Amino acid sequence: MHRSTTPTSPKARYIMIGGFLGAGKTTAVGQLARHLTAHGQRVGLITNDQGRNLVDTAMLRSQGFSTEEIPGGCFCCRFNSLVDAAQRLTEASRPDVFIYRKQIEEADLLVISKSDLVDSKRLEALREAIARDYPGKDILDVSLREGRNVDAWFARITSGEQVARSAMTIDYTLYADGEALLGWLNCTVQVSAQPPMDADRFLQELAASIQGRLRAKNYEVAHLKMTLSPDANLAGEVAAVSLVRSDFVPELSLHLEAPVESGQLILNLRAEAAPDALGTAVREALLELTGRYPGVQTRLDHLEHFRPGKPTPTHRIENLSVS
Repeated sequence: MHRSTTPTSPKARYIMIGGFLGAGKTTAVGQLARHLTAHGQRVGLITNDQGRNLVDTAMLRSQGFSTEEIPGGCFCCRFNSLVDAAQRLTEASRPDVFIYRKQIEEADLLVISKSDLVDSKRLEALREAIARDYPGKDILDVSLREGRNVDAWFARITSGEQVARSAMTIDYTLYADGEALLGWLNCTVQVSAQPPMDADRFLQELAASIQGRLRAKNYEVAHLKMTLSPDANLAGEVAAVSLVRSDFVPELSLHLEAPVESGQLILNLRAEAAPDALGTAVREALLELTGRYPGVQTRLDHLEHFRPGKPTPTHRIENLSVS
């Protein structure tokens, strides 16, 4: 009897990273992917959102990672799309590791991100509150900016195994009501400039203009992200800016040194406001910036604003006990 001597391909490890808007998921995903790549592993990324044209996808692809996107609903409602995306990554790059970004409550490890922004007293109070509300959970405070506990976190999630346990009961009506408090907006804009413009400055001023218009109406920003990708950019680099609260300053996370003559702007906005109010704020801010920058023109190619509907999971088994 003939036996094949072809070695069996190792199974990919699946890592899920979830959290609230502005928690730092995309930054963590990118840093973890670089960490794994430096250790000789191939990485594939899958991003997820309710809308299309995701800033996260553009940012991660600009860093050189194979990235697939699942728009139009959470992973639980787009599970078949998740499987298809994983298959596409496997065929394209045969990664050793997939990283999923989504909000989950069944986390094996609870991470307090951006811990450098709070003092030790508040951090300890937060740890105590989490331990009280989620007894038995492992808790780790991490600062990607300062490198605090980053190696410990990455070691934990790349070496540990998920433990089987009872399925969590979810009230999807309550879940939908919570999501519906926010208006969601995704858009793409074609930008041209003569003479070429400073893309970093343009993004920061555009973010500040949108922020100011929303704050004037007492609309709280949950998260605003933008990228600008130059058309004449063979390296795939982008400029990126992020705003995680109405009273914060828009922060530039990725830079473009050379002036930009033309490119595509991707904008994702989540705020406690009616969706059409978000559309108005974005359009008015774009008009303001074109007036402020002589020679700059913008063309809105795509804009969608909405409130997410009630999630309908593709596969869900309630009250499953595992002994």
